[in-house]
Amino acid sequence: MNQAYARQAAAMYQQYSARAGVEDADAHQLVSMLLDGAIDRMAQACGHIRHGDVAGKGNSISRTVAIIGQLRMSLDHEAGGALADRLEALYEYVTRRLIHAQLHDDVAALEECIRLLSPVREGWKGIRGEYLAGRAVGS
Repeated sequence: MNQAYARQAAAMYQQYSARAGVEDADAHQLVSMLLDGAIDRMAQACGHIRHGDVAGKGNSISRTVAIIGQLRMSLDHEAGGALADRLEALYEYVTRRLIHAQLHDDVAALEECIRLLSPVREGWKGIRGEYLAGRAVGS
C-alpha cells in the first residue's frame, strides 16, 4: 500500500469516525468534542507555523475560529448567567488572539489560547457525571 493511499484511507476513516461520534453524542459530549477539536487545531497550527506551512496554518486557525464560534453559539446566557457571560468574553478574546496569530505567525498567542481553553475543557469533562445525573432526574 503506498503512502498516499494510506493517508487517504486514514483521513476517510477519521472523517467517518468523527461523524459517527457526533451523531451519537449528547449535548455535553458535543461541547466536549468542540473543546478538544479547538485545542487540537491550535496545536496543529503551532506546528504549521514552526514548519512554515502557511496553508496548513490558515486551515487550522480558520477551523479553530469556526469551532470557537460554535462554542459561543452554544452558550445559554439565561440558564448560565454570569458563567455564560464569562465564557462569551473568553471565546471572544481567544478569537481575537487567533486572528492575531494568523496575521503574525505568533505561536505564543496560540499557546496562550491553549492555556486558556484547557481548564475549560478539563472542567467540562469533570462535570460529566453531574450532567448525566441531571438528565436522569429530568427524565
